[in-house]
Amino acid sequence: MDMFGKIACFVLLCMVVVAPSAEALSCSQVTSGLAPCLPYLQGRGPLGGCCSGVKDLLAAAKTPADRKTACTCMKSTANSIKGIDAGKAASIPATCGVNIPYKISPSTDCTKVE
Repeated sequence: MDMFGKIACFVLLCMVVVAPSAEALSCSQVTSGLAPCLPYLQGRGPLGGCCSGVKDLLAAAKTPADRKTACTCMKSTANSIKGIDAGKAASIPATCGVNIPYKISPSTDCTKVE
């Protein structure tokens, strides 16, 4: 294979390896998107910008892997913050008028999220 062919194969390989991870949803995106919900979930304030954060997060979670990341991150973050009302958390999708593919609950098995 000539040098040009080797370079073309290398570039193509790099694009295949890097592209999916460049667009993957991160836990920091999930927590920053849902940060406006925290006062509401702790009973310290109104719903405020929570719904726009939820809708943005839902739009960003395009793949099953993204949805699993969002689920896992929400659960671990919720477990690390005291005073979150699980009932309010579970009702956020309905309150914000969105449909998410899993129940927001401490018992949700994020490995089964599609």
